[in-house]
Amino acid sequence: MRIGMMVDSYKPYTSGITNYVDINKRHLEMAGHEVFVFTFGDLEYKDDEPRVMRSRGVPLSDSGFYLSMRYSRAARKLLQTMDIVHVHHPFLSGRLALRYCHPENIPIAYTNHTRYDLYAQAYLPIMPDQVSLGLLQSYMPSFCKAVDLVITPSHGMEKVLRELNVEGHIEVVPNGVDLQKFSTANPLVRADFGYSDKDVLLVYSGRIALEKNIPFLLQAFAGIAKAIPNAQLLLIGSGIRQYEEEIRALVGELDLNERVRLTGKIEYDELPAFLAMCDIFVTASVTEVHPLSVIEAMGTGLPVMGIQSVGVGDTVQDSVTGFLSTHDQAAFTAKLMRLCLDPGLRAQMSRSAREASGTYSIERTTQLMLQHYERLASQTPTGKRNWALRLRKIIQNFNQ
Repeated sequence: MRIGMMVDSYKPYTSGITNYVDINKRHLEMAGHEVFVFTFGDLEYKDDEPRVMRSRGVPLSDSGFYLSMRYSRAARKLLQTMDIVHVHHPFLSGRLALRYCHPENIPIAYTNHTRYDLYAQAYLPIMPDQVSLGLLQSYMPSFCKAVDLVITPSHGMEKVLRELNVEGHIEVVPNGVDLQKFSTANPLVRADFGYSDKDVLLVYSGRIALEKNIPFLLQAFAGIAKAIPNAQLLLIGSGIRQYEEEIRALVGELDLNERVRLTGKIEYDELPAFLAMCDIFVTASVTEVHPLSVIEAMGTGLPVMGIQSVGVGDTVQDSVTGFLSTHDQAAFTAKLMRLCLDPGLRAQMSRSAREASGTYSIERTTQLMLQHYERLASQTPTGKRNWALRLRKIIQNFNQ
């Protein structure tokens, strides 16, 4: 099959969606399929993988995002030769999928990866919640009805889409992770970072971004640091420079410069070894849909401390693979304190986390997704599809 992945942003931008597309692309290619990524970005960027089609866009500061309302002619022509397209953002890429693919009878699958309602609250605080919710309730139902298959990575996100008035069938397919890299990772040497084997090393990995609720996490750790002298926190990832600077400033204000280390951006292939060096994975994010970073940590054997919410709450089993707390500073800190002080409990949760992560293996989820691709492609009449392609070529030749 020829499969088109449509995303608003791709490498070198780092996100859960970028990693998802990258990993799935590689495993679909290993299964013998041709997979193309269609995105916007810097046309001078040299990709380290084949079949990535970039169209020019307007950069949004240093966010890694580019805005555009159309693909280049070459990208559009290539897109219209796909057997199926899989859209991962509903607004820019989603509208282009409907514009370019529907007339060609190319089936469109859409995965909702993001809590757009909570992102609006984080990035548009001056907009009343009712307004942002109303906009989503106006847009998402019609968009989801227009595509051929709606997918969510978790049951919690399915409920969110229903609250946005999305009707019709929704398929739940977890996002896959290459767990082999994490389960077999050799840990980095702690001494190289100034840590000892006696330290309780907490780790967060992901973007340093507003919606990740990192100030909440730092404030909780400040309480931990006062009670546990050998507790340390490692923040892995990067983000918009201005926000990174704000987080570094907050670390100083909380008098945590000697206890909190920010690594900045690291290569994804380095992440398993970083995680394997640590004891506990921590996140305070409540905007996740299907947190790959949490699954990666579980695959490495780390118990997880998180907040009960869509995504994290779907992935972590409270008191089994980690702890879940309400979005309350004292409650979160108390549960994290218990995890830090009880090595036996951590060991027990580590085994459970590693075992539970198997549900999200890329081999399993790729097969599930392929079944949906094949079903959608088989439902598109071949004769009608071939006629549409011939007609498009005639029109293009006429316009040249």
